Amino acid sequence: MSDDGIEEEFFRLRERDGLAPLARRWSSGEPLRAMMVVAHGMGEHAARYFGPLETIVRSGVDIVAIDHRGHGEDALAADALGDYGPGGFDGVESDLAALIDWARAAAPHLPLILLGHSMGSMIAQAVAIDHGEKLDGLILSGSVAVDHIPAGGDPAGLIAALNAPFEPARTAFDWLSRDEAEVDRYIEDPLCGFGLTEASFASLAAAGSRLADPAALAAIPERLPIYILSGDMDPLHSVLGGVQPLIDRYAAAGKRVTSRLYPGGRHEMLNETNRAEVVADLRRWIEPLIAARSA
Repeated sequence: MSDDGIEEEFFRLRERDGLAPLARRWSSGEPLRAMMVVAHGMGEHAARYFGPLETIVRSGVDIVAIDHRGHGEDALAADALGDYGPGGFDGVESDLAALIDWARAAAPHLPLILLGHSMGSMIAQAVAIDHGEKLDGLILSGSVAVDHIPAGGDPAGLIAALNAPFEPARTAFDWLSRDEAEVDRYIEDPLCGFGLTEASFASLAAAGSRLADPAALAAIPERLPIYILSGDMDPLHSVLGGVQPLIDRYAAAGKRVTSRLYPGGRHEMLNETNRAEVVADLRRWIEPLIAARSA
């Protein structure tokens, strides 16, 4: 246990495709009430999520998070940042599903909530279709209807397009947040700031048609509550027009979807200037799920 009362445990998932992904668990020592699995975005890593979600950890919700293939220290050491490897998007999804199984086994009688941000939200969309029965709640942050991502596009060019609404910009990553200190921390982090390889990007984009297929969406359990949050200036929304179609298709499929668009917010609402409001809203959405499972 650290001086601040938070314990961080590192572990590796079972090896698949020659990879044993690194994961971590944050615990507060408070009576455990739920598990939250976090799937991070493109060009970042799991460790970035403790700070924004610390109050949730302290409320008795343990968080487990994974460094996706092509991300984190392992990918840096292998000179493979941005590369999903031969398993492609399916391999990344299988890792996240394995982490969910780990979390479920660690607390079999407690609620399990999946939070995916950006690329992680796209992986989470697939998990909801293929493994939704294992979830008690699904949170999609900075998300997009994946079929709105241009297939065969240039990953670097796409990132430049995302910053275009904020030009003349202070940095190439102003699209992430209005908080300049958070943007600078991202830029200074050697495990942040890269895009996917062309093959990995194509693998991600190719998943779009299935994630939009009404027959596939029908597999998401009707009981599963879904919370979609975004800034209304998130370029995945304002440039790609991707979040409203996602909300609409879940609603059309009869899913229990709640959405919140924050005025002026950019891509990383958990690192935005109003992040305290965002996390408080997140907690208000989570608490009834925990209470319902405990009743």
